[in-house]
Amino acid sequence: MAVDPIAAELDRRIALVRENIRTLVEQAAAYSGAADEARNSDRIAEQESLLAELENEKAGLGK
Repeated sequence: MAVDPIAAELDRRIALVRENIRTLVEQAAAYSGAADEARNSDRIAEQESLLAELENEKAGLGK
């Protein structure tokens, strides 16, 4: 079975976003302060939104 290049690219991007989220969570745990927490929270929310978009796009490929 041939690999769908679009699905493969989405898988790659999903993996990168998940790694970004893991990194941001680790950074959030290491830093303290209201400004740092707010900034990290915003960055994590942004990455989670991107992850949801990519996963929805990938789910749409199978339809």
